[in-house]
Amino acid sequence: MKLSVILSLLIITSFEVTQAQNAYVKLGQQALMDGDFRQAVAHLEKACVTDSTNANALWMLGYSYYHSENYRKAIATYNKVVEIKPTDCSAYYYRAMAKSYCARDAQATAADKEKNLLGAILDLSKAININPNDIKFYQNRGIFYRDYGVFKLQKANKFYDKVRGVNSLKASVADLEKVLSDNPTRKDISTQLDLSKQQLTLATAVTPAHS
Repeated sequence: MKLSVILSLLIITSFEVTQAQNAYVKLGQQALMDGDFRQAVAHLEKACVTDSTNANALWMLGYSYYHSENYRKAIATYNKVVEIKPTDCSAYYYRAMAKSYCARDAQATAADKEKNLLGAILDLSKAININPNDIKFYQNRGIFYRDYGVFKLQKANKFYDKVRGVNSLKASVADLEKVLSDNPTRKDISTQLDLSKQQLTLATAVTPAHS
């Protein structure tokens, strides 16, 4: 077979693959917009099999996994997104949120909780470095700092570390105070801030010595 014929066949095949991929991406996007996340997953998985480097399709797939409560697959998919687009702060945000749900899983081991809570905090810190003006990054990081602080202060936990626990609670207070200073009327943040301050007070309270 002549080289020109082979090249022509490759071009046609490549075009057909691209067309199929685009069709799956469009179907997935429409399902996502309709709120049918499971159907979106079905289409976008096919699109990403065809082209595993399509950052937009991967982002939508991660988002669809997230809203289908398949958090582990959401994390794995957003891992691929940030490899391709390391400055996509929204990918770090949703990966952090997915990690936070994994940390809350009743079946999660203490090691899993440690890994996922810390991972969620680190992801939001990366998002803040990219876009320091998005207040929801600070809001959620403040909550995750509190969750991590409470986790580290559980004495029955082999990961107990009072210093890190207290420092995490202080960081939680700082993040939530920033959010509240920018949005003084937000009662939900005021409530979250009070919770973090209460936990910090408990953690730093001096136990009276026995006589």
